[in-house]
Amino acid sequence: MSNKRNISARESELGLKREPILGSLTKEQRREMEELSREYMEFIGRAKTERMSTEMIVAILERSGFRPMDRVKRWRAGTKVYMVNRGKNVAACVLGKDDLTEGANLVAAHADAPRLDLKQNPLYEDADTKLALLKTHYYGGIKKYQWVNIPLALHGKVILANGKEVEIHIGESDKDPVFTICDLLPHLYRKKQADRKLSEGISGEELHVLLASMPYDDRKAKKKVKLWVLDHLNKEYGMVEEDFVSAEIEVVPAGPAREVGFDRSMIGAYGQDDRICAFTCIKAITEIGIPKRTAIALVIDKEEIGSDGPTSIKSRFLEEVFSFLLELKEPDYPDRKLRRALSATYAISSDVNGAVNPMYKDVHELQNAARLGLGICLTKYTGSGGKYSSNDASAEFMAVIRRTLNGAGIPWQTGELGKVDEGGGGTIAKFLAEHNMDVVDAGPALLSMHSPMEISSKADIWSTYGAYKAFYEMKG
Repeated sequence: MSNKRNISARESELGLKREPILGSLTKEQRREMEELSREYMEFIGRAKTERMSTEMIVAILERSGFRPMDRVKRWRAGTKVYMVNRGKNVAACVLGKDDLTEGANLVAAHADAPRLDLKQNPLYEDADTKLALLKTHYYGGIKKYQWVNIPLALHGKVILANGKEVEIHIGESDKDPVFTICDLLPHLYRKKQADRKLSEGISGEELHVLLASMPYDDRKAKKKVKLWVLDHLNKEYGMVEEDFVSAEIEVVPAGPAREVGFDRSMIGAYGQDDRICAFTCIKAITEIGIPKRTAIALVIDKEEIGSDGPTSIKSRFLEEVFSFLLELKEPDYPDRKLRRALSATYAISSDVNGAVNPMYKDVHELQNAARLGLGICLTKYTGSGGKYSSNDASAEFMAVIRRTLNGAGIPWQTGELGKVDEGGGGTIAKFLAEHNMDVVDAGPALLSMHSPMEISSKADIWSTYGAYKAFYEMKG
């Protein structure tokens, strides 16, 4: 009996703890946390789009000995491989000792983030003010008023008429110009804005990016400022106006990640939902040994808008990865082996939760809400209302995850996304579950989620990295 009580007390201390974990870290753990945080800040400060995230992830993987999958011809435990899909998805795998039909340990995150996309025909000159602007269409769930009067950068790819691919990155260097969206001054806003609901304070069609005011030196031109912009784009990138149709240019907050607070215990940056999980799941898989079960880190796209499209979790990319791995042992494997491998896989939907904001605690049911700095958050289910559009992890799988984290000494907490009738949200967990695999959501909690500057805890980054590493090494 005494042994059971000791185990129970230990699990309670490690799991349902309600005190910040920073105070209990050793000097060595703090050193590891700070080193990991520095790497993360470098990543999140530069990975401003899903394409940029993919490029940085591939660089991390190649430095760690991972090779493209198509260069590997046979199965050998410990082999490290990766596959890229359309420049926006990455799967990194460390081959295990067990046959893949026994299942893999999969951690799946997403690298897309709420932002402003340029419309297909975005450029215009306002006839009255003689200013050039870009029209945008917001992507994902944003509070539109947060995107005005802040420095913005442009990042993306343009395919020219001749097929040439051109990269655009403006606004991150100290030598670069930045862009912005101008709000109405408080002296004149009373009739135009004052009576609007907060959600309508800035409308989607008012999110126009200020671009230029310089007129082109041509007396005959009617839209001289627009012409100056087109001339500039042509000289710098070889673009003409029609090339916007074959472009993906994203408007995102400009500037690097920053430490937050006197104690520097937090990190403020754009895009931490969900690139914080993309970084930690990739970092963790580069540092494991030869696993018993194959370990897979998957970074996908389009989660913020419902997971549709060929780079989303609902595409067949994950099946393509499993198929390639199965073919290393059996080129003509029967289809049932693919289904068996997917069904036997344990998965973490690696996504963030909303930390309790001290100014707005009443939107949370505090006994079941995540806090900043208490470790990785296990979210058994997401969805809204009566658990609609959600995966609900089984008791058996929750027990597996709990034992794994406790056994590795990883601080963790549980959390729901707000009160039952307050709102809610979804993740990719339900789409992974369609393969008949066990899935749970697990990631750090953030303050100011989906804003231009989200806040994370260094301690939670350290905990999340450790949790994913322990999960990859889990024997099943």
